[in-house]
Amino acid sequence: MTEKAKPLTDLQIATEAVMQPIGEIAKKAGIPEEAVEPYGRYKAKIDIDKLPVSKKNGKVVLVSATSPTPAGEGKSTVTVGLADALSKLGEKSMIALREPSLGPVMGIKGGAAGGGYAQVLPMEEINLHFNGDIHAITTANNALSAMIDNHLHQGNALNIDPRRITWKRVLDMNDRALRHVTVGLGGPAQGVPREDGFDITVASEIMAVFCLSTSLTDLKERISQIVIGYTYDKEAVTVRDLGVEGALTLLLKEAFKPNLVQTIEGTPALIHGGPFANIAHGCNSLIATNTARQLADIVVTEAGFGSDLGAEKFMDIKARIGGFSPDAIVLVTTIRALKMHGGVAKTDLNAENVQAVKDGIANLDKHIETVRAFGVEPVIALNRFITDSHDELQFVLSHCKEKGVRAALTDVWGQGGEGGIELAKHVLSLLEEPNQFAPLYDVEQPVLEKITTIVQKVYGGKGVILTDKARKDLLAIESNGWDILPICMAKTQYSFSDDPKKLGRPEDFTITIREIIPKLGAGFLVCLTGDIMTMPGLPKKPAALSMDVDDKGNAIGLM
Repeated sequence: MTEKAKPLTDLQIATEAVMQPIGEIAKKAGIPEEAVEPYGRYKAKIDIDKLPVSKKNGKVVLVSATSPTPAGEGKSTVTVGLADALSKLGEKSMIALREPSLGPVMGIKGGAAGGGYAQVLPMEEINLHFNGDIHAITTANNALSAMIDNHLHQGNALNIDPRRITWKRVLDMNDRALRHVTVGLGGPAQGVPREDGFDITVASEIMAVFCLSTSLTDLKERISQIVIGYTYDKEAVTVRDLGVEGALTLLLKEAFKPNLVQTIEGTPALIHGGPFANIAHGCNSLIATNTARQLADIVVTEAGFGSDLGAEKFMDIKARIGGFSPDAIVLVTTIRALKMHGGVAKTDLNAENVQAVKDGIANLDKHIETVRAFGVEPVIALNRFITDSHDELQFVLSHCKEKGVRAALTDVWGQGGEGGIELAKHVLSLLEEPNQFAPLYDVEQPVLEKITTIVQKVYGGKGVILTDKARKDLLAIESNGWDILPICMAKTQYSFSDDPKKLGRPEDFTITIREIIPKLGAGFLVCLTGDIMTMPGLPKKPAALSMDVDDKGNAIGLM
C-alpha cells in the first residue's frame, strides 16, 4: 500500500507558484508605468500622484469573521480566494490587505498572507520586512521619543512633566520585557531619568495616523496633533509644540506609497499598513483602499479579528473618515470555530460533534446581528476543513437559510478562486441590492453613551463600568473638548466580553474600561478593557522555533 502524500504547506505552495512580473500586474490593474516603483521583480510601490484622474468608486466588500479561536478561521485566505473568484467570473477585482507584523509572525500566528492556493505573493517577503514600511513607522515613532527626551535634556522649554509623558517607544516584536523601562540613567550627560515603555509598532499612534491619512499633507497635519504628554500645569503637549511633524513625515514619505503585489492567480493586491484590531482599529490604509476603489470595480478588503472588533472599527472609524460605506460584508466561520464556541477543546476538534456546532452557532448569530445593526446584509463564508462532516456542514447551511442569510461553502485553501465561486455569486447578488449603512453612533454623543452603544449593540453586553482612572481620563477629555471623537475599543478578540474565557455568546455581562487614551492624530479615543496589552508577549512555543533558512536562502517553517 502506498503512503498517502502529505498536503503541501502554505510555504511550499507559495514557493512553487509562478509569479508574473509586477509590471504585468500593474498593467492588469490599470496602473501606468510611470506610477510603478519596482522593489525587485514582484513587488512595487505605487506613486498615487501619477495615477490618472478617475471618478470611479469601486464597490467595497468587507471580509470579517466570527470570534477567532486558536483553531484558525482563514479570514485572509477567504479574502484572497473571494477576489480570485470574482476575477474568474469576469469582474475587475482588487484586494486591499494589512501588512503582517513580525510580532505575530514570530509569535503565535506564523504568517498573514492567506493560505493554500489563496495567497498573496511573494509570501515570504510580505511576512518578513516587506518594503520596510513597518520599520519606517518604528523609526518615526522612536525619532519622536528621541526628540522628547532631547527636549527635556536641553532645558525643557515647554515645561513638560517627565511623569506625564504618554508617548512610548515601539518595536515590531512581541517583547514583554520592554513593557516598562527606565531611560536616562547614567548621569546628566545621558539625559533626564524617567519611566518609559514600549508598545508593539502596530499599536503605535503613528501606525493609526499612517492608515487614516488621505495625503502627505493630511499625514503631516495628523502627526502634528498627536499628544505626547502634559506640562506641570497639566496642559497637553503636541508634536506641533515640538516642531518635528515635518521631520517625521519625511521619514514616512516613501512608506506612505501603497505596495502592489499579486495573488497566486494573478489578482492585483495592495498591502499597506497594519494596525492591530484588538488594540488599534485593525484596517489597512485608507489610501490603499481608496486607490483600489479608483482602479477596480470591486475591492475586497478585511478588518482584523471578528465583527465586534475590526468590522465595527471599519464602519465606525475608517468608513466615517473615508466617506464611503461597505457595500457587502462577508462573515467567515468554520465548523472548528463553532465547535470551540460550543465547548469543545482544540484537541478534540477532528471528531464529529453536531451538538457542539449547535451549541456554538450562537456566536455566529450574534455577529450576523451586529452586521445588520449597521444596515448591511452579510454573506456567510463557511470555510471548509477536511475534518468537517457532512452533517456538521449541513446544519450550519440550513441554520443560515432559516435565518434568511446567504451562505456558501468555500474551499479556497484547496481550490483557489474556483473554491469561492458560490461565495462570489452570493456577493455579486448582494451588491445589486441597496443597503442602509450608517455608523452606530453620532460622534457628538457623550463619550460614555458612545461606549455603551458599542457594548450593547455590538457585544450584547448590558452596560459599562469605568474605573477611577477612566473617570479621571474622561473628565480631562471633556475639559479639553476631545469628547467628539469616535471610540476605538481595545478588547480581547476571543470573546464578546472583556474576559477571553467567555466564548460563544455570553450574556448579562458588563465591560470595564480601565483607561481612556486620547489619540488626536488618529482621531479617536482608545478605551482599554480587561487585561489587554499594547505590547504582547511571545507564547511558550513561538512560531519562530519552527523557522529556519537553508544554505540557498530559502525560508523554512514560515506558515
